[in-house]
Amino acid sequence: MAGKVAYGKQTSPRAVSRGRRHRRVRKKVFGSSARPRLVVTRSTRHLFVQIVDDTQGHTLVSASTMDAALRTAEGDKTAKAKQVGELLAQRAKDAGITAVVFDRGGNRYAGRIAALADSAREGGLEF
Repeated sequence: MAGKVAYGKQTSPRAVSRGRRHRRVRKKVFGSSARPRLVVTRSTRHLFVQIVDDTQGHTLVSASTMDAALRTAEGDKTAKAKQVGELLAQRAKDAGITAVVFDRGGNRYAGRIAALADSAREGGLEF
């Protein structure tokens, strides 16, 4: 592991690169009560999204592919990411949140992450 920056205990080159990207993004992205942070966590099978107020350290709204409404949804992972974005936008609107700061969690803005962001924007979130 000489010369590599590990992210947690994961030391694969992909995990190290994601860790670097994540730290680079988090240097600049901070959620306030006026514009909370939209956090994306991606696993191989599922997608988890939260809207967090960093000043208080509270999760205001969350959605994931593990929700009962989306658990049995048909389609590939990108289609499910779109549904998660729509669900999150609806829940955020119900909570009175209209503008957020996007934290992609070190993931590249492509595929499921882009689909989630686009559908959340279409649902009324501004970021």
